[in-house]
Amino acid sequence: MKLKLSLLGILFLVVFSVKAQDKNGEKPTFVGKAISMQKVPSIASQTNLPPARVKEVEMQDARASKNNVVPGKDPQTEDDYFVRNPHRLAGKIAGKTPSLVFDAAESSSQPTDPSLAVGPNHVLVVFNTGFIIYDKEGNALTNQIAPNPTIFPSGGCCDLTVSYDKAVDRWVLTFLGGGAQIAVSDGPDPINDGWFTYTIPSVNDYQKLSVWSDGYYITDNTSNTSNRIYALERDAMLAGDPNAQVIGFPLPGIATDGFYSPQAINVTDDNMPAPGNAPIVFLQDDAWSGVSEDHIKLWTVNVDWDTPGNSTISQPNEITTTPFISVFDGGSFSNLTQPNGGVAIDALQATVMNQAQFRKFSGHNSAVFNFVVDTDASGGELAGVRWFELRQSGDGQPWSIHQEGTYTSPDGKHAWHASMMMDIQGNIGMGYTAMAGPDTPNPTDFRVSSYYTGRFTGDPLNTMTISEELIAAGNQNIPGLRYGDYSKIDIDPDNDKEFWFINEYMNSGRKDVVGVFQIAPNFNNDVGVVSIDEPTDGTLSNNEDVTVTIFNYGENSQSDIPVELVVDGTTIANEVFAGPLASNTSEQYTFTESIDLSNEGQTYEITSSTNLSGDEDNSNDSTTANILHVFSNDIGVTEITSPESGDGLGDEEITVVIENFGTASQSDFNVSAEVDNNPVSKITETVPGPLDAGSTLTYTFTETLNFSSTSAHPLLVQTELSGDGDSSNDGVTKIVENFPCDSNTNDTNQPIGPDSGEVTESIITITDDYIINDANVSLNLEHTYTGDIDIKIVAPDGTEVILSDRNGGSGDDYISTTFDDDASSPISSGTPPFTGSFSPDGNLSDFNGLTSQGDWTLVITDNAGGDGGQLLDWTLQLCSDDLLGVIGEDFVDGSELIVINEGNDQFKAQLLTTDVTNKLSITVTNMLGQTLLSHLVENTGNGYEYNLDMSYVASGVYIVRIGNNTYGSVKRIIVE
Repeated sequence: MKLKLSLLGILFLVVFSVKAQDKNGEKPTFVGKAISMQKVPSIASQTNLPPARVKEVEMQDARASKNNVVPGKDPQTEDDYFVRNPHRLAGKIAGKTPSLVFDAAESSSQPTDPSLAVGPNHVLVVFNTGFIIYDKEGNALTNQIAPNPTIFPSGGCCDLTVSYDKAVDRWVLTFLGGGAQIAVSDGPDPINDGWFTYTIPSVNDYQKLSVWSDGYYITDNTSNTSNRIYALERDAMLAGDPNAQVIGFPLPGIATDGFYSPQAINVTDDNMPAPGNAPIVFLQDDAWSGVSEDHIKLWTVNVDWDTPGNSTISQPNEITTTPFISVFDGGSFSNLTQPNGGVAIDALQATVMNQAQFRKFSGHNSAVFNFVVDTDASGGELAGVRWFELRQSGDGQPWSIHQEGTYTSPDGKHAWHASMMMDIQGNIGMGYTAMAGPDTPNPTDFRVSSYYTGRFTGDPLNTMTISEELIAAGNQNIPGLRYGDYSKIDIDPDNDKEFWFINEYMNSGRKDVVGVFQIAPNFNNDVGVVSIDEPTDGTLSNNEDVTVTIFNYGENSQSDIPVELVVDGTTIANEVFAGPLASNTSEQYTFTESIDLSNEGQTYEITSSTNLSGDEDNSNDSTTANILHVFSNDIGVTEITSPESGDGLGDEEITVVIENFGTASQSDFNVSAEVDNNPVSKITETVPGPLDAGSTLTYTFTETLNFSSTSAHPLLVQTELSGDGDSSNDGVTKIVENFPCDSNTNDTNQPIGPDSGEVTESIITITDDYIINDANVSLNLEHTYTGDIDIKIVAPDGTEVILSDRNGGSGDDYISTTFDDDASSPISSGTPPFTGSFSPDGNLSDFNGLTSQGDWTLVITDNAGGDGGQLLDWTLQLCSDDLLGVIGEDFVDGSELIVINEGNDQFKAQLLTTDVTNKLSITVTNMLGQTLLSHLVENTGNGYEYNLDMSYVASGVYIVRIGNNTYGSVKRIIVE
């Protein structure tokens, strides 16, 4: 939660600021110490402990402030790479049911900000405005207690976080209030030991503390370029030294969407690295201004507590990643729609999730962290977790990506709000939130719930192999859009294998639920078939080999493992996999007995199981796959790429993408299109192909369809393949909207020529005054030898555009001729009689930006004698943002949004008002209703203003709105 702070460096006892850079990076921007240290007695010794505040309120913290995204700048057209290319073992290895699940806290804060830490005998659970302590059986040892004055006597607000510093058996809490407050226990017992509480006043928001060998490191969500991360003198704070030092650093080269959420990497266990080189990580999305490609930035901090001014932060190491999309809805909080009409809730975009974790292993060090991504590159959204393991060969050595992947939840569910860490063996556990996505069957069965996944250390890289395991299912939708803002995973220091994960959900009220689970083996003897690898969907025969993967969940190596094969309930084979198969590893096995899958269109159920004697857990022995013998003949239209909604539509080309879902190549098949649900409009053409199996092609109809009426036109395009095996995927429908323009006609006949140099002028008077963004001219005239005449149009201000300069030679007439800059054929290449749409010799876009009001003059000059004719009629069509206009919404005080086209697809949005002064949101959406930009703007004194860069979006119509949930003003704009 953001606090408006005026206490800054002047409150520090020792302060100096420097801004220097050397070859190793940059010097500190702040050196000082905490303004206070208070010794707080143990919780057990205090009486009348105040209860935690749990009042329902939406937190107005700095996450809700601004998101600097450039619409359309991230050009990705393919879904997430790892989602498109999953490993065969992704989600195949059975996980273990959590050993303990309990609701640990109850609060109506929106969000609750759950976190926990696990010590030798206690679990300390914190939420936004309170804490509670449990034993490791899940029994509460305290009530829900307010943090102030119990641990933080200086008062404060919220955003509690907690860590357990395992190397010294101490608890570390942070709290926002008068800056960041940090409490360090003076022993391992959070109930019976006291606290040293320090105040660091210059921290603004979203403080996330991490443990490193030479300090506690705390980040800050701030627009202050000087101090974005602080090093706190850990040894002094552990000793209760009131002179514990604080050193502030910038993060050179950082780019954000407006929210600063890097993470200092936290040491998971008690095996500390050498002092120095504390790593800080943050994602960098190429949708943001100043970022050319997706990457991770990593800085290292080296503190010198003896001479603090010699401390440095490095220039960032830029680590290129596989491309990702971290922007949801243009930066808006309203992202992931809950089932059964629930509100859309926050995806927590552009945030390295709590916490990034570090571990030392023999031969290398590892760091793991994650953030949410949109795995669907189209207009839809499907949240997934992009996760990383970085490695270095030793302390202080360079970091690089060892593995990265994107985890998605089964059944098309959203997955986000994750926290991950490694156990002593190098296995990764990751807790996360999941709920129904746009295509999830029975979506009301999957409300916001807590889950875990993971991987064994020897598993294939880039893959979470453990199947999704439920921790606790939510029974209600989250009220309001705020959710999170973070979760937290920790590990039991007693065995360094058991993960504890806390998450927010609804269980007859807003709760924080804890789940305890383990990846490392529980049994000596435990094997199972985890996947059926072959055959897969496709053209199948009566002699198919079956290959499976067998995994050893147990501690003991195994050999001579019995394996069974069953097809559609009939046992086909019982064979033996010789092995050996080491603990926590997998191997493939191919049955000697083949199976018959030759019936086209049939789905076969294949089950394989291990039958190991003495297996201690039979729940993970078998797996089942449904394998489809794909139709040979199966094609369909998957996308209509043109026409697009816009103004001035008429007879338009239809372009579509056709995909071959079957196994046979297709040629000379029919495809049809019809508009407005009118069979009379239907056109059918033959596509020559060939279209190979699994491939797509783009086809443009030779005939056009008419979209000239100003309305929404449903367009249906579908394939009509004879003998198509699956008609359900043949076609798609698209709504194409023709927006209104102002059309005026002069149908007074006037002679043209026949004398050389004779000029014919015809005037159309426009009385409305608006700014033009598109102009088109249509005309009918008769004239023999069209090469004698030139035609131009003159605007009220004198701007001239040549439509046709003596084109056509000895041919005759312009019949139903339209001049349109967007036409594919230039008038100079046409032949009389000129019929249809042509681009003019000049540019009608010269009129864009002019005002419409006044006399518009069509000027026809006959440049040779002997031939003549007559002008029958002409039509001037002018289009404008103002004609597109306000779409059903008036601002509260009558003010009107103005969008000024400044050229080169740059726009300035202005809403001039002094009556409304609170922050408002500017949003930009496309005609599908997808949000491209969401940004909070402040009244500068005269009103609201925002410079809008639309140079990266496709041509078309967009909707701009400034307002809030109650009122606003809206305009449509056209991007050329």
